[in-house]
Amino acid sequence: MSPPPASGVRRLGTLLALLLTLLLALSLTAVPIASAAADPLLSQGRPVTASSTENAAFPATAAVDGNPGTRWSSAFADPQWIQVDLGATATISQVQLTWEAAYATAFQVQASADGTSWTNLHTTTSGAGGDQTLTVSGSGRYVRVYGTQRATPYDYSLWEFKVYGTTGGGSGGERLLSYNRPGVASTSQHDGACWECTPARAFDLDPASRWATSGTTGWVDPGWIYVDLGATAQISRVVLQWDPAYARSFQIQVSPDAATWTTVYSTTTGTGFKQTLNVSGSGRYVRMYGTQRATPYGYSLWEFQVYGTGGNPTAPPAPPRDPANPPVLVWSDEFNGPAGSRPDAAKWRADPGTGPNNELEYYTNHDNAAMNGQGQLVMEARKQATPGSACPRDPLTGSTTCQYTSARMNTGTKFHFTYGRVEARIRVPKGNGLWPAFWMMGADFLTGRPWPYNGEIDIMEVLGKDVKTSYSTVHAPAYNGGGGIGAPYTLPNGADFSDDFHVWAANWDSRGIVYTLDGRTVLTLSKDQVEQTRGPWIFDHPFYIILNLAVGGDWPGPPDAATPFPARMLVDYVRVYQ
Repeated sequence: MSPPPASGVRRLGTLLALLLTLLLALSLTAVPIASAAADPLLSQGRPVTASSTENAAFPATAAVDGNPGTRWSSAFADPQWIQVDLGATATISQVQLTWEAAYATAFQVQASADGTSWTNLHTTTSGAGGDQTLTVSGSGRYVRVYGTQRATPYDYSLWEFKVYGTTGGGSGGERLLSYNRPGVASTSQHDGACWECTPARAFDLDPASRWATSGTTGWVDPGWIYVDLGATAQISRVVLQWDPAYARSFQIQVSPDAATWTTVYSTTTGTGFKQTLNVSGSGRYVRMYGTQRATPYGYSLWEFQVYGTGGNPTAPPAPPRDPANPPVLVWSDEFNGPAGSRPDAAKWRADPGTGPNNELEYYTNHDNAAMNGQGQLVMEARKQATPGSACPRDPLTGSTTCQYTSARMNTGTKFHFTYGRVEARIRVPKGNGLWPAFWMMGADFLTGRPWPYNGEIDIMEVLGKDVKTSYSTVHAPAYNGGGGIGAPYTLPNGADFSDDFHVWAANWDSRGIVYTLDGRTVLTLSKDQVEQTRGPWIFDHPFYIILNLAVGGDWPGPPDAATPFPARMLVDYVRVYQ
């Protein structure tokens, strides 16, 4: 704490000056800076844009996600900016900035009604970085940090950008108004292609369920769906997550009585996927009114979210918490049991039976999984027939009795989790037809939700016929099977995955998944980008872990006479950090 200015203690005795210094220090430290903001936080989770990003690992959204371990970073140039859309005009009282080492020496905090004309709320040419709490006075819908001089040769980088204030007469800002509110539509689908695709599915905050117009009467124009907010509301934002059956032309409309409608947004160039629409209007009912389909099919929405103030909203469930920074170990299996011992029954359950994807093995009840006494789990595929079983025809024997046995096990009912770093150190086998995997399934699969609506996160898949390549992929209703989102990657210098152990990991949080191999990032999946380009992100709920060694199947093809049996997948450990 700095002492008082010399002018403040002019001509006072030394003792009195020291006393005043002590009293001032005590008074200043009695109330932490962070508690100074009495007004609500308006910026967290709001739409945000920036002049640039250093790379995909440091998006603008990371500065307003409430996670102090993630950050936005810009390009290495002046000027640069980041701005947040509060959704409605707000009275701004405080801005908190948490800078990374790459901070701004000179910058302004600015507000705007339209995102075009800006008014300075704070200006400095001597920024010191670190944590800055700025008391400001002004109003606007948009708030921007505009950097004009960097303190280092690098970028501008913010761990957190928080805006406090009030909107709507001190209501604390917009909120989700449409969750679990009643919905009505022109038609809805209910058949094998879209089971119970009723209007309610668009308002349930479940990105894996959807509303669709009827497959027999609803593939016509116009088509519509509306929500009853329960009372008059001031609408500031509408979020639509479209199925491929989207609207090319549509309006967002509001009404006091569901009879007389006022258009607050209109387009003839709808893009589908996720659309965030900033609107301004008042009404109890909000409607998407489609007038031109983009496909020969109907209209279909995974999500229809309405934000604003007023209404009679039902509070949505709290979102899952992101991992701590740094994360801590919450679950693991080091496989340190004695040679021949089975997997720990408190952590794993066997998953016996035949495999999907036209596989040729029969998974046993842990008969093919045991510790080797050297700190590793051995999952063994054997050339061993299982009487009474049924598999696709084996090309080598011509038999439809399963000719191979192997191991598959999971943590279902034992350990489920949402978000974290999950990793395993594995050595894979080599040979045509072998298919080792380390992956996760949405836990709602265990209670009856079918694949791919539960979600699948593949952390490692290697084909025994090409052990120089590994794959990481996610599967969801809008992208699955061969259309899953992922990528292949290889080891440096053309090395072989079967030659040694390697660590595969997925770093999973509310922003997406970052896959690593031996600590090297090999694939980054951004939730925002997937929603904007492929479809809904359905991975924000509990999952469980699976290990298996498949034999045959559509992707790897069958084993041949040269495939070595028994074939062994060795697992050194599996660990989860949160």
